[in-house]
Amino acid sequence: MSLAPDSISLVREIIENLRHCEETLSTAESLTGGALSSAITSVPGASHVFLGGISAYTREVKEKFLLVPPSLIDEKNVVSEEVAIAMAQGALRTFNTTWAIATTGVAGPGPSGGVGAGTVWVAVAGPVNQVIELSLEGEREIVRNATVASAIATFARILRHRKP
Repeated sequence: MSLAPDSISLVREIIENLRHCEETLSTAESLTGGALSSAITSVPGASHVFLGGISAYTREVKEKFLLVPPSLIDEKNVVSEEVAIAMAQGALRTFNTTWAIATTGVAGPGPSGGVGAGTVWVAVAGPVNQVIELSLEGEREIVRNATVASAIATFARILRHRKP
């Protein structure tokens, strides 16, 4: 995956902001499968703020490494606002970072577990918490790339507008 110039600029901005505030970042990724972590680490300086990520593609990994409660997955589905939030909170705990970004969704081509292709949740956990739902169209790679770009843009916007 190659990042669009806009996303590269936003990752630079994120890194500079986190370095200035002496904060750290981790990720928990499902449908993006490490692409968000890769996007962040593709920009020089990431090693100062990015501690790591978990590619939690299966339910079992979400439960074991991110401590997402099985009952939450049973009740809400792996592709849900609540599970995205739990994944982000799990990354915060696992890596002991200031911030975490999580992605979960269905890349396609068809639905999965009753959830339509292109349904995506991105959660940010930390001093400011936010979750967004995306309804994306296109082939798998388009959905995955758009998710990464949206996660980066959302986190950059949070950092830009937070209160000091």
